[in-house]
Amino acid sequence: MNQDTTAEGKVRTPPSVADVMRTIGRDARAAALALSLASTDQKNHALRAAAASLRARRHKIIAANDRDMREAAAKGLSPALLDRLKLDEKRVEAMARGLDDIAQLADPIGTVLAEWTRPNGMKIQRVRVPLGVIGIIYESRPNVTADAGALCLKSSNAVILRGGTESVHSSAAIHSCLDEGLTVAGLPGDCIQLVPTTDRAAVGYMLADMVDDIDVIVPRGGKSLVARVEAEARVPVFAHLEGVNHVYVDHAANLEMAKSIVLNAKMRRPGVCGAAETLLVDRKGASTNLKPLVTMLINAGCEVRGDDAVQRTDPRVKPASDEDWDTEYEDAIITAKVVEGVDEAIAHIHNHGSHHTDAIVTEDAGAARKFLNEVDSAIVLHNASTQFADGGEFGFGAEIGIATGKFHARGPVGAEQLTSFKYRVHGTGQTRP
Repeated sequence: MNQDTTAEGKVRTPPSVADVMRTIGRDARAAALALSLASTDQKNHALRAAAASLRARRHKIIAANDRDMREAAAKGLSPALLDRLKLDEKRVEAMARGLDDIAQLADPIGTVLAEWTRPNGMKIQRVRVPLGVIGIIYESRPNVTADAGALCLKSSNAVILRGGTESVHSSAAIHSCLDEGLTVAGLPGDCIQLVPTTDRAAVGYMLADMVDDIDVIVPRGGKSLVARVEAEARVPVFAHLEGVNHVYVDHAANLEMAKSIVLNAKMRRPGVCGAAETLLVDRKGASTNLKPLVTMLINAGCEVRGDDAVQRTDPRVKPASDEDWDTEYEDAIITAKVVEGVDEAIAHIHNHGSHHTDAIVTEDAGAARKFLNEVDSAIVLHNASTQFADGGEFGFGAEIGIATGKFHARGPVGAEQLTSFKYRVHGTGQTRP
């Protein structure tokens, strides 16, 4: 029988995007109920089995990724975005290791956050519970498929994953490993679903037409994606805006430490959200610190755009425009500015930052304390690279993204951040007078 006809020989109409998404939503809601009752051992078994599947199927995953890479290169994606997309044996192993790490974490579900007894004898407990069904919309990075699926599983949330078209083959190959882990552990495959279409209408449907099926949306991608999600979503959003991140080098900084941190913060992986986009240098230390920092960056292949003081240090420095101070380059480009101490550095970050990740390099404990207390970002660091803005580096095993808002979750979103709580009250027959 032809696949596109019914038993009666009639032409079969393919399901619409709406039909597909309605089915996915219904199945996710049912899976969330089953997952909320799963034991910690069962969830961890699924995670370890999925990790083993990633390792066993690594060559298939890399072959699928090669196809994505060729298609993305043909579309003219930037080197930084291609780096985000690329998978090799090392990165596949990192995904598998992340799943193993998540399995080793304490299960957040059922944790008693607080408990107390009222004067009338009632005992009240605040207890962690799953959010329910999480929708995740992401671009380019196929490792998000593994990270997000695993974190949602650990926190007993069903998840609907909608990856970018650039990573469609890679994400499908990774998802098959997660599905195998669920099967081995006896959990419903619908706990982790990958939207099977690249039709953009699926995104719109998730945002506006699945209010009964999705409890929260997490966007992970560029500014335009996040802006669309925030504008159109009819369910709560864990917002991750741009990573316009700063490194401020104080006059009391150790120069060799500053050089190491600045180079790593910008050039380790320029396309990740934790990459530094602006270098601020204290005027008091500029005579000794500025030129070595600028020269080092340029010699490492980084384009430097600076104010007048920075331009005077090296003829290769380009003038910075007004827009540059607010730009997330996701590339080997950085803006640089000389500021009048820690107060002006904090003011600049307040005016141009994105509340993501900002760092100070200094041996002055007072300056460090002031910076850490007054910079209003999800992550602030003292004497460390901004590229530590990562859930794995925080001990979360992995992350879904860096939340830059202030409600519910902020900073790296791991398993614990994907929970809510409820109150359990134990009485002995009390009634209210």
